[in-house]
Amino acid sequence: MKNSLQMAGGVVGAVIGFVATLLLLELVGFGNRADPIMSGMLALLAFAPCGAIAGLLFGTTLVARVRGRENADGSLRNSLKAFALVVALCAAAGAAYYVYAVTTATPWLNPNAPNPLLVFEVRLPTGAALPGSARDVTIELQTDLNTMPGEPRPDQFRRDGDRPIIAGYVELAFRTAHRQLEIKINGQPDRLYLIGLSAKAPHAAEFGPWQANSDGSEIRYRARWPGRD
Repeated sequence: MKNSLQMAGGVVGAVIGFVATLLLLELVGFGNRADPIMSGMLALLAFAPCGAIAGLLFGTTLVARVRGRENADGSLRNSLKAFALVVALCAAAGAAYYVYAVTTATPWLNPNAPNPLLVFEVRLPTGAALPGSARDVTIELQTDLNTMPGEPRPDQFRRDGDRPIIAGYVELAFRTAHRQLEIKINGQPDRLYLIGLSAKAPHAAEFGPWQANSDGSEIRYRARWPGRD
């Protein structure tokens, strides 16, 4: 019990010493205004930990004196135990924050860089009309995280025998395996296609195979990443 009290005193002293050192540095105007980031890192990673160690030693010694059990060897051992406890608590707090940051982070597919594209072609059923212009086509990628409008590519509209083919692309912003593509063409039924890419949507140089849809149309697609054809 007595060791636990000394260790607790050391932990409390370390916290107080850490915070007090930062406050003192702020009050005396420590730092280089031309480089506030480096000054802040120096205060946080060098001076404040020194203050925490001083506070830890003071806390364990103070508790020992109050309890009338002051002993140099015993205080040193308890200070080391308190230091180990502080390190363990900091490690646990860091691990908890890391888990929180990972689990709550926005699952960007390509962070801090342009979004990859889902490039696709749709082969319409026999007898369907080829859209007269891009304005006749509306494209929307739907996921469990967002919706994203797409762009038709009228320069790639063409016919494959008696079947029209339309083409387009849409940005892939998020890492998710739940994707579907809705295509609306004026004067035709709305069409919905399941996109079978994995969550990471790896780059593919060529289209995948044609995949049949329930209305008789077909779709093929690939993911195209920035800087790659």
